[in-house]
Amino acid sequence: MSAPPVSDAPTPFDAAWREEAGAGLDADGLALLDRAVAWAEPRFEGQHALTGEPLAGHGAGVVRVLAALQTDAATRAAALLAALPTDLMAPAPSLRNDPIAAAFGAEVARLVQGAWALLRLGVVARQASDAAAESGSQKEMQRKMLLAMAADLRIVLMRLASRLRSLRWHAESKTPCSTAFARETLDLYAPLANRLGIWQIKWEMEDLAFRFLEPEKYKQIARLLEEKRVEREAFIAGAIERLQAALAKSGVQAEVSGRPKHIYSIWNKMRIKRLDFSQMYDLRALRIIVDDVRACYTALGMVHEMWTPISEEFDDYISRPKPNGYRSLHTVVADDDGRPFEVQIRTREMHQFAEYGMAAHWRYKEAGAKGGQVAASSEYDRQLAWMRQLLAWNADVEGGEPAAPAAKPASGKGRHAAAAPAHTDERIYVLTPQARVIELPAGATPVDFAYHLHTDLGHRCRGARVDGQMVPLQTRLSTGQTVEIISAKSGGPSRDWLNPQLGFLASPRARAKVRMWFNAIELQQRITQGQALVEKELQRLGKTAVNLEQLAQNLGFARADDLYVAAAKEEFSLRQIDTLFQQPAPAAEPQPAALRHASAGSAEKSGKSGVLVVGVGSLLTQLARCCRPAPPDAIAGFVTRGRGVSIHRCDCHSYQALAAREPERVIEVAWGETSDTFYPVDISVRAHDRSGLLRDLSEVFARLRLNVVGVNTQSRQSLAHMVFTVEVRGGESLSRALDALAEVPGVSSAVRR
Repeated sequence: MSAPPVSDAPTPFDAAWREEAGAGLDADGLALLDRAVAWAEPRFEGQHALTGEPLAGHGAGVVRVLAALQTDAATRAAALLAALPTDLMAPAPSLRNDPIAAAFGAEVARLVQGAWALLRLGVVARQASDAAAESGSQKEMQRKMLLAMAADLRIVLMRLASRLRSLRWHAESKTPCSTAFARETLDLYAPLANRLGIWQIKWEMEDLAFRFLEPEKYKQIARLLEEKRVEREAFIAGAIERLQAALAKSGVQAEVSGRPKHIYSIWNKMRIKRLDFSQMYDLRALRIIVDDVRACYTALGMVHEMWTPISEEFDDYISRPKPNGYRSLHTVVADDDGRPFEVQIRTREMHQFAEYGMAAHWRYKEAGAKGGQVAASSEYDRQLAWMRQLLAWNADVEGGEPAAPAAKPASGKGRHAAAAPAHTDERIYVLTPQARVIELPAGATPVDFAYHLHTDLGHRCRGARVDGQMVPLQTRLSTGQTVEIISAKSGGPSRDWLNPQLGFLASPRARAKVRMWFNAIELQQRITQGQALVEKELQRLGKTAVNLEQLAQNLGFARADDLYVAAAKEEFSLRQIDTLFQQPAPAAEPQPAALRHASAGSAEKSGKSGVLVVGVGSLLTQLARCCRPAPPDAIAGFVTRGRGVSIHRCDCHSYQALAAREPERVIEVAWGETSDTFYPVDISVRAHDRSGLLRDLSEVFARLRLNVVGVNTQSRQSLAHMVFTVEVRGGESLSRALDALAEVPGVSSAVRR
């Protein structure tokens, strides 16, 4: 705050202000407001905001706005005191040490502290350095956070009134308003006023912010409106006279008036619907206010009798209210010259809500028999609960979720509260150091915050700063706090984090990520342990050259890792490996008719793989049996010791393990001339075992003229697993074979291994 020289300007707290600011208050309320003025006025003297606005005038203007919204005395007094200069970055004092609490009580002090907390949030958000903080979803998150920070929603009203007063001052004093300030108003505060249903504030905010953001467009629309003003006013006066006479003749008590059109909404509609100003049908508009809903529909019928209705432009927001509770009948009719104009019809209660939204129904006190005021906490609690539910439900509707079923209104006047859910989940909203808003469950800790940002950051989280202070990792976060994570370069989570009694994690999502980390560590340990056991058994049997992947499949496992895990968990007996090798040769197994020796053009028999090693085709190469590559597979070479270059598919697990262990032996290879060469590939077929299954599969290979050079079959509990080694020329013939095999009755899958 700056302190320019004291001027001789008159005080803003004069008799006219007192009458306007105290409207609707009882003697006690007026006394509280007078005490707030007496306490604050000397402290305001000579104090100006950074924009140059006198703080005394700001406070007086905010109270005027709140008086128009019919708020209680505590809100008006707190709004005046919240305009006093203060250090926003200093921590809020306890109520015991707060001079405002000592002078005005805990309720007013809490409202003032809440207003300052929201101001602090605005300062932090404006200093954001993260591009994501400027996105649309982040703006919506900031609105939610602003609401969540206000334990009492009167604080939100105070903030909206303060922003509106600042905009009015810029307009009245012709002081330039910053683009960022106006943009923040359109992005954050106007949508918030809309959500609360306070359209009077919303429209004025939008018009003023638009005036500062787009002055030329604002002036252009204002000029166009002015040019047609006389003609428009003459038409509206004539239409009002006709309507009032017709309604009175029918016995309908009604107030008929012209409806003001706001410049920002005109521009927005022109922009969204790509309309010219001359195409705007609702520049001329009437509003009819009647006593009850029945009269609304009676008036609608009379309007449609007097003028020609445009059917596709009729909206019944009485039977189907808008998500924020707005109710009215909207119709568009054409006058005698065929020019359309809009008519809105609503009850007085609907009109009150349309002007002031929820604020029109906030009754913190009820009048007593002699005009005194008595507390109505149950009514206040019902209204507060309903408003919170409406806010959450409105957010759900905007997000595309189905609306909740209708619930009973909170009070007799709350008929528009027709769709609040039974309950809402508690959430908190905290900030990153770059001012990006993060939504977390209530009770969340810095560890939850870290896992929300990134799983790896959560694993490496070792400490945290909250609002610049080091805190334990079990600290429960609160809405509005700024959280910074201190992480190690490597490492993982602690098992203590999974203990719910220690309070490290509140989010099920974060807890699942920690559990996955330890499950992965445990799995890797079991794989290593089981592999050692299997390799030791194979060494004992003298079978060290066995393909472990093939061995695992012969034992009924999908992969070698599954075999290792089963061995480590003692769910698999290593004796079964010995039994497998001692089985007689599969001579008793009927051979399929298609089984033959490798053809003369086979890459295995001829030794000509058609693979070029770094562009050279004369080097010794061999196709790896673990993955059996064939054109057009992506391939890679591995230089073996004494057996030339082994050719693997790039996705082969064995190759990837070899390459990771000895990357210097990896060599670049590519397919050369392969048109005359047959390549063996393994096809894995899983099916329900039945009589004649092997014969039917063999007939497929015979029909496609594919040479089957090897078969391995296994059956367990009526399930058959067969691996066919088939010679193919390329990917096309392999695809045809897989499709044909999948159509054989009983086959559940046919894939290349």
